[in-house]
Amino acid sequence: MLGGQRGLVVATFVSVLALGAAGCGGSAGSKSGAPASPSSGRTRNTAIRTASTPPIAPDVVPAGAKRLHFKVGPITIEPGQNNIYTQGRIPQPTGDGWIVGMHPDLRYPDGTVPPVDVIHLHHGVWLNLRSHDSTSGLPERFFAAGEEKTQMVLPKGYGYQFNAADHWVLNMMLHNITPTRATVFVTYDVDFIPANSPAAKGIIPARPIWMDVQNGSIYPVFDVLRGSGTNGRYTFPDDAKDPYGTNPPRNEWTVDADGVLIATAGHVHPGGLQTDLWLQRNGATAPAGKAKAGHADTAHLYTSTAHYFEPAGNVSWDLAATGTQPNWAVSVKKGDKLSISATYDSKTATWYESMGIMVVWMAAKTNGTNAFQTSVDTAGLLTHGHLPENNNHGGKADPSHFTDLTKAPSQREPDGYTIPISDFVYARGDMSNSDAVPTIAPGQSLTFKNLDAPLANGIWHTITACRAPCNGATGVAYPLANADIQFDSGELGAVGPPTAGSLTWSTPKDLPPGTYTYFCRIHPGMRGAFRVAKAGA
Repeated sequence: MLGGQRGLVVATFVSVLALGAAGCGGSAGSKSGAPASPSSGRTRNTAIRTASTPPIAPDVVPAGAKRLHFKVGPITIEPGQNNIYTQGRIPQPTGDGWIVGMHPDLRYPDGTVPPVDVIHLHHGVWLNLRSHDSTSGLPERFFAAGEEKTQMVLPKGYGYQFNAADHWVLNMMLHNITPTRATVFVTYDVDFIPANSPAAKGIIPARPIWMDVQNGSIYPVFDVLRGSGTNGRYTFPDDAKDPYGTNPPRNEWTVDADGVLIATAGHVHPGGLQTDLWLQRNGATAPAGKAKAGHADTAHLYTSTAHYFEPAGNVSWDLAATGTQPNWAVSVKKGDKLSISATYDSKTATWYESMGIMVVWMAAKTNGTNAFQTSVDTAGLLTHGHLPENNNHGGKADPSHFTDLTKAPSQREPDGYTIPISDFVYARGDMSNSDAVPTIAPGQSLTFKNLDAPLANGIWHTITACRAPCNGATGVAYPLANADIQFDSGELGAVGPPTAGSLTWSTPKDLPPGTYTYFCRIHPGMRGAFRVAKAGA
């Protein structure tokens, strides 16, 4: 959301990872079609393995393909930035051919990868303006990645057809967790088979089918509240109350032609456990144990499992999703309905602004497995192993940066007292510089106002409850929205999604007496506390 472009973001950010506002100084770079140098890639299968770790797909260039390295940038990342925008006419191959794999990354100008707790690619979506998206009115969304950096590898014999006249653009959300400006490049390796190569003979075209639990929403996210769902698991849209209102289900797509599904993998945010793909066919009956509960005509096709390398559990971006095995092939018929659901851990913490996406690849063939006769939901392969940019997990005692304000004296404030947020600091009750806690009487509230909101490209802050004392070191797994009593301000800003529509937020008036700690989930190094006094105290 950039200056005069802010209205454009709201108008064009339709469906997840769609077109946003132009800006933020990004310019297309790199040599289009240049083969990757030995230093341009990196080992993606670094493993922190346990007995329960799924197998990792081998990182090899398919026979007959060239691995081309591209980059978009340099991109200036402003302090605290959390903006969505689109870079047009990004580098792409120079000749006709077939794309059989894509591998995303984010790098500094010297080629190193930023730690996730400093700067990360919240999401990136590659779109082809010359093709139409199968499940929306957008240009074709053919590849996507979040900070988990899921890779796309198509089964042998299939490819995404590329024409030299295609026009690629990149929609992205780059997240700077720090108050320091930085410069980065979004990079992507493309495994490419030229059309005139002998390896191109007989390749079967495949197209991307974008499946999303909130496909078509202006801001396609949902919240998972701690304690919601069943037995510590919350599935969207199944567990949501009236998730789509009077609109048709956003998580479904009616198959437009006979064909075969050949590959997929899921995308979730921290806390996500899995995405599931289902197929409904009128008059059919799923095999025993493979039907969706209450829907005998809906067969389970695949579970993309989020495997966490994170020592603290299902709580960070230190994860990889499983993709289908190379021999997975499922027949679909015109008129069938494909649907997706996303499941999150609701026992550990609350997860705000969550997503659930699967890009499914489909070919115009008819020789796949009939999911209503034979089970097809086999286990998959991780698309990569642990990535070292996730090594700073956080959570250890950090008294040099954060004071335990649960032990600090009270500082009485009147009802409605305003606490400014400026220069990445809560003016009263900030754990980095306070020796007293803003305190109100029962039934009263404090108001926070984000004075940073109009700065740079827009700096959004939140007041999000965390478990006291919430004063551990910042990392990819800490802090969490895991307080017993939950509250969240949303992203304080008034320029459309992802902001909350206001620069101010007031604490709930029904909070029982106690000391409440909170953090900014956009810049988790920001921490604070306030207190509700006991009646008569």
